[in-house]
Amino acid sequence: MTRDIPKMELTKTAETVLRRRYYLKDRNGNPIENWESLCHRVADAVAVVDREYPEYEELRDSFFNMIYYLDFLPNSPCLMNAGTDLGQLSACFVLPVEDSMDGIFSSIRNGALVHKTGGGTGYSFSRLRPKNSAVRSTQGVASGPLSFAAVFDAATETIKQGGKRRGANMGVLRVDHPDIMDFIHAKQDQNRFTNFNFSVAITDKFMEAAKAGQDYDLIDPSTGEVVDTLNAAEVFDTIVNLAWHNGEPGVLFIDAANRANTTPQLGEFEATNPCGEQWLLPYESCNLGSINLGRYVKDGVVDRERLGRTVRLAVRFLDNVIDCNRFPIPEIAEMTQKTRKVGLGIMGMHDMLIQMRLPYASEEGRAASADVMRFIREEAEQASIELAELKGPFPAYDPQVNKYPARRNAALTSIQPTGTVSMIADCASGCEPYFSIVMVKHVMDGDRLLMVNKLFEQVARAEGFYSEELMNEVAESGTVIGHKDIPEEWQEIFRTAQDIPPEDHIRMQGALQTNGVDSSISKTINLPSTATREDVRLSYLLGYELGCKGLTVYRDGSRDAQVLNTAAKEKEDQTATVSTQGLIRKKTLPDVLSAKRYRLKDANENTIYIIVCFDDNENPMEVFAKFPFDNRVDLKDKSTMWTTTCRLVSLALRYQIPMDEIIKQLDRSSGHMLDLPAQLGKLLKSFMAGTHHGFASICPECSGKLVFEEGCETCHDCGYSKCS
Repeated sequence: MTRDIPKMELTKTAETVLRRRYYLKDRNGNPIENWESLCHRVADAVAVVDREYPEYEELRDSFFNMIYYLDFLPNSPCLMNAGTDLGQLSACFVLPVEDSMDGIFSSIRNGALVHKTGGGTGYSFSRLRPKNSAVRSTQGVASGPLSFAAVFDAATETIKQGGKRRGANMGVLRVDHPDIMDFIHAKQDQNRFTNFNFSVAITDKFMEAAKAGQDYDLIDPSTGEVVDTLNAAEVFDTIVNLAWHNGEPGVLFIDAANRANTTPQLGEFEATNPCGEQWLLPYESCNLGSINLGRYVKDGVVDRERLGRTVRLAVRFLDNVIDCNRFPIPEIAEMTQKTRKVGLGIMGMHDMLIQMRLPYASEEGRAASADVMRFIREEAEQASIELAELKGPFPAYDPQVNKYPARRNAALTSIQPTGTVSMIADCASGCEPYFSIVMVKHVMDGDRLLMVNKLFEQVARAEGFYSEELMNEVAESGTVIGHKDIPEEWQEIFRTAQDIPPEDHIRMQGALQTNGVDSSISKTINLPSTATREDVRLSYLLGYELGCKGLTVYRDGSRDAQVLNTAAKEKEDQTATVSTQGLIRKKTLPDVLSAKRYRLKDANENTIYIIVCFDDNENPMEVFAKFPFDNRVDLKDKSTMWTTTCRLVSLALRYQIPMDEIIKQLDRSSGHMLDLPAQLGKLLKSFMAGTHHGFASICPECSGKLVFEEGCETCHDCGYSKCS
C-alpha cells in the first residue's frame, strides 16, 4: 500500500458528511475508518480486477491517489460499498415495466432489491395500457399507469435504503400515451409520489406540432391504435404551467436521446435514472464518477497533460467497477456486462472557470467549458479503445451496426449530480455554478458562523477588498452583485446560480451536451421567483433547439411548502399592540390563516408534521404539531411535549417577542439536531433570513435548508441529497 503520503486536509463539512454517510461503523454506530482507510478500501476493491496484470500494484496506488487527493471521486455507492459484503457499486438503473401483472410486480420486486443496495431506478410506464381500456384475461378494465406508479412509490417508501441513500425513482410517460394529462398533473399535489421525479418523454413530432398549434395522436401502447387526439400547444402549455408551479414534470427529449443510442440493435431508450443524466436500456446500470476540474488549473490555464492522465485512469477504474460489482439481480448483471457503459463526469467546473477568470454566464466561459468537456471525451474514448485491445470490446459491439472504433464501453461520459461527493471535494457540484458565495450558518445559542467560499476569500484578500463587514453584507444580500466594494469583473465571475439568467444556464447545458457528453446532463435551470410561465416555455424551447436531451426548471421558492388553506379575505384586526398600562397585547387573528406544512423526522425516524400559520404580511403567528403516532402509548409523552412547546412558541409569536430571542431559547433547549426545539429554531431562522415567503424547503435529516440544483434537492449543511 501507499506509505508516507502527504496528508490530505478535508474541510469540517467533508468530515461531517463522511462520518454521517460513508465511513464504515461498528455496532454502536461509531466510525471505524477515516478518509485514508476509506480510500484504500475502495482502491483495493476496484484494483483487484487487474491483479493478473503486471501493472496491478501501480494501478492500485494510482486509484488510491486520485481519490485521496480529490482529483476524482466515484459515485456514493462505490465509496460506501466497495470492499464490503454488500459490494453494490452502481448508482442508477433502468427497469422495464411490462404490460402484465407479472411484469409490473416483478419490476416492483426488482426495484426494491435495487433500492435496498443503494441504487436509484428509472421506470417508463409508457408500455402500460391506459385506464379504462379492456383487459381480456379478466374481462375487466385497466387502472392505468398512475395507479401502478403509486404502488411503486409505496414500495420505495417502505424500503428507504437503510438510511444511507433514500429511495429515488424517475417515472416517465410518453407524451403520446392516452393518460398523459393525468400524468402531467400527478405531482401538482406535492404530497403525492414523493419518491418519484416525473418527466414527460417528448418527441420531435410533438414539439413541431406544439410550435404549429396542431393536434397530435394519442396511441394505446397495447394495440398500437390511435385512440384520441389532443392539441399539442395546449398540452405543452399544461406542462409549462405545472413546471412553473413546482418544477414537475420535467421534460425528456426522447428522440434526441435515441439518435445518440450507441447500441440501437439492443433496443430504444425509454427512461432515465432519477436525475435524468443517464439514458439506459432496460436492465442497464451505470457506474459513475466525477473529475474535480478545479484541481487542474495552473496559472489560469487547464493542465491538460495531468487532466488527460486522470481521465484515462478514471476510465480504467470505472470499467473495473463493472467487473467487481455485485449486482442486485442477474438480469442487470447480464445487460451491464453486455454494454459496459460508464459515466465519467465532472464537478468543480465553476471552480475551474473562476481560476481562469471567466464568468460562467459568458460566451468565453461556455467555450472554455465545452473545450474541456470535449477533451475529456476524446481522452476517454482513446482509453476505452486501448482497453478494448487489452481486454476486448463490450460484448454487444457489432461493427456492422456500431460505426465507431471497437472500444471497451458503449458509453463513456455524462454529467451527473455530485451533491454529497462535491461537499467532500469542497467544490461546486457537477456543471452547476455555486449556489451561494457567503452564507451564515446558525449554531447553538444563536451564534452566527460566517462561511465564505474559499476562492472568493482568496481573491478578496489578494485584491484587497476583503472585510468582515463586506462578507456579512454579501451574506445578507445573498449575492455579490451590486456591492460597490467588489470590482465588477469579480462580481461577474462570482455570479451564483440565481444571479445567472435562465438562458445562460441552458446555453451552458447545450454547449456541454453537444461537445463531449455521450448520455445527458443533470442540471437545474434556475428561475427567479418572479419568472413567468412564458419564461419556462422559452427555456424548454431553447433547450430543445440546442440539442439538450432533457431539462429541469426550478422557479425559486416554488417547492418550499404546501399551502393548506387559502389566505384570509379579511385583514387581521389592527388593534394597538401596546395597552394603556404599557403591556404587550396579544394580536387578534382572523378565523382563516394561510399555512404551510412541513414533514420532519425525529431522532428515531418517527414522522412529525409541523404546520405554521401566517398573517397577511407572511409573519408566522402560530405553530402546530401533528403526530401520526398519537395513539402509541410509548410516544404519548413526546406528543405532549411537542404540543406544549408549539403552544408556547405560538404564544410568543402572537405577543411579538423578537424572533431572535425565541430562536435563542429554542437553541438552548436543543439536545439533538433532530429534536423539536432545534427543528422549530431552524424554521424560524430560515424566516429571518428572508427565504422564499418566510421558509425554505427543510432537510429531513438536519432541518437545514434544501437547495434545488442538478435536478435534485440537496442540503449543504449535512450532505443529505434526495438523489445521491
